Amino acid sequence: MGRLHSNGKGISSSAIPYSRAPPAWLKTTPDQVVDQICKLAKKGATPSQIGVVLRDSHGVAQVKVVTGNKILRILKGNEAGGNTASQKMDYNTHNASAMRKHKFYASAWSQTDRETIGLAPEIPEDLYMLIKKAVAVRKHLERNRKDKDSKFRLILIESRIHRLSRYYKTVGALPPTWRYESATASTLVA
Repeated sequence: MGRLHSNGKGISSSAIPYSRAPPAWLKTTPDQVVDQICKLAKKGATPSQIGVVLRDSHGVAQVKVVTGNKILRILKGNEAGGNTASQKMDYNTHNASAMRKHKFYASAWSQTDRETIGLAPEIPEDLYMLIKKAVAVRKHLERNRKDKDSKFRLILIESRIHRLSRYYKTVGALPPTWRYESATASTLVA
């Protein structure tokens, strides 16, 4: 599949381990993995950073193989002060639309939606990283006004932000009233 704003084909990728069962040498229990995920999330790590730490430091190649749930779903199920690993939550019977929701503006979501999100990030991680990149390029352009290439790249980044936010609104991960505004974007990233 080709890339959006370049000629790259993007054919290189890492291979997911074939085995869908946890390895025999792994002594970590699912409860310990969930506790570790919650601890890292409370420190401010993103879901991808949590996965890297678990893979590199604890030998957990795939969280879903060990626990039965992905990192983001575990984070949504564990409230900041509430659920522990011993209090199992049946993720399959949970409200599917609520499980997909991230909150962005606190006023746009009800109290039950706010409880549903748990420790998950307020906006999807890929959208957050694009906004962070756009803020950095805009800051660079304030110092270097004649940098035409960066100005063009900023337009491409912001078009990706608009495209991705439109998708997340249809899925229900963002409220329908959410808009990306370059003037207030730096407060989102800070």
